[in-house]
Amino acid sequence: MAKKILIVDDEDDIIIFLDTLLKKEGYETMIANNGEEALEKVRSEMPDLITLDLQMPKNTGTDFYRKIHRDPKYKDIPIIVISGLPGRHLALPKPFAVFDKPINKEQLAEKVKEAIG
Repeated sequence: MAKKILIVDDEDDIIIFLDTLLKKEGYETMIANNGEEALEKVRSEMPDLITLDLQMPKNTGTDFYRKIHRDPKYKDIPIIVISGLPGRHLALPKPFAVFDKPINKEQLAEKVKEAIG
């Protein structure tokens, strides 16, 4: 069974890029366009990994991250931050990895493999 990755982003071009890349690497993907949708998906689908944009409408990526990490059931899901915000590496304590936009697809695929196989 393929590992599940939740893509959380509000930019269609980034979603399409990540969805295509991750499916090509053999992963199952789910998509959420904001933090509220992402929280629902985490609770219903229990992804193996989350890619997370920080700046989104309806509950920012930072708020979503904090909610997830307060819950013992979800706190160990690895999160890869993908954002164009300056200082994004300081926004969250202990993300698995942080990537700038535009994304280096080889490095991202490597980090995903490192996180969940």
